[in-house]
Parts: sequence; structure tokens; C-alpha cells
Amino acid sequence: MKLQNLPQLILVLTYFLAFRSWAWILYKFCSDRTRWRQRAIRFTGTMSRIISKKLDFHVTLKGAEHLEQMKNTSCLLVANHCSYMDILLLASHQPASFITSVEMGNTPFLGTITRVGGSLYTERDTPVSLPQEIKRFAQTINEGFKVVLFPEGTSTDGSTIKDFRSSLFQVAVEAKCPILPICIKYTHIDRKPFGRDNHKLICWYGNMEFMSHFLAMMGHRFDVEITVLPPIAYDANNTRADLSRQVRNQLLEIYHNTPTTGE
Repeated sequence: MKLQNLPQLILVLTYFLAFRSWAWILYKFCSDRTRWRQRAIRFTGTMSRIISKKLDFHVTLKGAEHLEQMKNTSCLLVANHCSYMDILLLASHQPASFITSVEMGNTPFLGTITRVGGSLYTERDTPVSLPQEIKRFAQTINEGFKVVLFPEGTSTDGSTIKDFRSSLFQVAVEAKCPILPICIKYTHIDRKPFGRDNHKLICWYGNMEFMSHFLAMMGHRFDVEITVLPPIAYDANNTRADLSRQVRNQLLEIYHNTPTTGE
């Protein structure tokens, strides 16, 4: 991080500390867990808009009419995933509860955002707990919440959309809810096309250490396209594998700007 980016860092950390303090007060004094999650999600959306703006992220939202269409409908949102910023950018436009890993919950800064923002945790390394997690996530949707799933299972290098893990699509099957596919595409960094030369400024994957990556991100401009596709209505004939394949094909077509052939 360059010295001239220090004011930007201080400003972001100030907002973050204010967010954490408010969330702690809310958690302590709101005994109704459903009302707590509703308020936490709304406030996280507000803070995400502020922080992403201060970090110089510029979002072009496509398909906003589909968000409006689903405004009063609980559903499962499914998106590709290559950066921790995906969470803040999505929360900025659609307040929701995110399904994330226990490891993410233990990560500095990110862990705080996910914990106080009403996220739902999954034990990726403990498959035996998956049926109970699916029931819990489906129940959250049936309580009126929108829930976000990143089915690649981890963040990636942004070169493509990796194979989906179909297991958590069972959440939509059990909740009998629609699915709203969302494609996140980082198009330019410092007005240069996103590619192999600059992707590590935004993509966070493998064994990258969070704080050094976050500091390196300071002082850069990021242009992002978020495309919301038409919702997929619940159909009892669709299996989780069917849904996983359908959503991934749709997102691949948007991500690479090329039609894909469904199987």
C-alpha cells in the first residue's frame, strides 16, 4: 500500500469500526433472532454501499427489473465468486443473508462482516452436518429472507466459473422457492481490461493472505458488472443437479459473452 492511500484506509476502517460497534449493540439488545437478522442485513447493506464506494468500486447493474420483481419474495440467490468484495457488492444492491464457510467467519475483518451481518455458516470439511445445514438454510428462506449461495465452494482466479457443488441447491428444493441467478464480472481495473496481468488485485484465492491483499487493493479503481438474470420458478420436477447445471450454464453465457449448450 502506498502512503497516499493511507487516508482511504483510515476512512474505511473508521466505517468498519462504527459498523462493528452498532452490530454489537444490536446483538446485545435484540433478543428476537429473526428481527435481529432483518436489521443486521439491512444495516450491512447500507455499510457495504458506503465501504465499496470508498474503495472506488463502480458497479453497472443489469437486470435490475428482476430484483424489483423479487422484491417481496424470499428466494435463493446464486452467484459466481472470485473475491471477498463480491459479498459487499451484492449486499449493496440486495440485502440478504450469505451462506459462507466457518473458515470465512474466522477471518479478520471478513469474519466480523459475515457474523454481524446475519450470515449462515457451513462446515465444508464436515459433510455429515450437511443435511442439518440444508434444513436450517431452507428454514431461513421460509422465514422470509433472501439467502445467497456461492456454489463454486470457494473464491477463484476469475478466469472462468468453476464447476458448481450441487449439494446446497437442495436448499431451494426443500424451501420450494425460486432461484435468482446473478453474474459478477470485474471488467476493468484502473480502466484497463481485467485479465491475467491484473486479476490478483481483486481475485482472492488459494493461499492468499487477506490483509496483504486488502492493502494492495487500496488506491485502485474497479469497474464491475452485476447481471441479474430472470428468476427460475420452483418446479418439483427439478433436482438439485438440474438446478446446478441450469444456473451454471446461464452464468457462463453471461460471464464469457458466449452461448452455452445445456446438457
